[in-house]
Amino acid sequence: MQRIRLRYTKRGRLRFTSHRDFQRAFERALRRAEVPMAYSAGFTPHPKVSYANAAPTGTGSEAEYLEIALTAPRDPDQLRELLDESLPDGLDIIDAVESRTSGLADRLTASVWELRLEGVEPERAQRAAELFRAAESVEVQRRTKNGMRTFDAREAVVSLEAVTDGEGIARAADRTSDKPCAILRLVVRHVTPAVRPDDVLSGLRAVADLAPPVPAAVTRLAQGLFDEETGTVTDPLAPDREAVTAATPTAAVSAAAKAPAPEGPR
Repeated sequence: MQRIRLRYTKRGRLRFTSHRDFQRAFERALRRAEVPMAYSAGFTPHPKVSYANAAPTGTGSEAEYLEIALTAPRDPDQLRELLDESLPDGLDIIDAVESRTSGLADRLTASVWELRLEGVEPERAQRAAELFRAAESVEVQRRTKNGMRTFDAREAVVSLEAVTDGEGIARAADRTSDKPCAILRLVVRHVTPAVRPDDVLSGLRAVADLAPPVPAAVTRLAQGLFDEETGTVTDPLAPDREAVTAATPTAAVSAAAKAPAPEGPR
């Protein structure tokens, strides 16, 4: 059984699709692309697809991940192209690699988010970010299925800074007006309870009275293992790529060793 790990996006209007909507669209794409999927056992078999830490509905993302199990081997790049062609624009498969290591979900320990605040001056957003970072704790409330819950939104935040418009990734099509627009870059650890971008926005309102006149456009730029030394979020598929690369020369040497020696002149 071959396992392929995929990176996909939620862009533009497709950021409003729920995770269940994406699941249905992806399973249709699997059928259209005639992917030889492995299925679960039982009375209601379903494709073996493992989704990892999906972004909340309404947020865009450049870094969503999943893993599929196949009954027959396929080239990851060709599979990526076939699936990408079978999905609507905005739900794009942008990377694929054969799974050679374990624990993809365990490598998703942090996310990088972009928060675009329409109608907010960049200087005001920068000041609010400074107040947030300076606070020892920032208590916010969120309604859960068990009722209202209060938790600290500050502890999980590694960094929060204002960036220039040229550094932002959200497309102009996502802008709602020509008014000032502040952009915040956020790195947050994946903890329990999870601290989401809207929790940080609630925290900014609490510590700095920052309340954008329109809902923020939120985009996940990356997610992966947080590197304590560099303060960056690393590519979770890199270990698989390295394992594939490391195995290729070994396979070539092994094949050459098994090949019959050429006959000499008679």
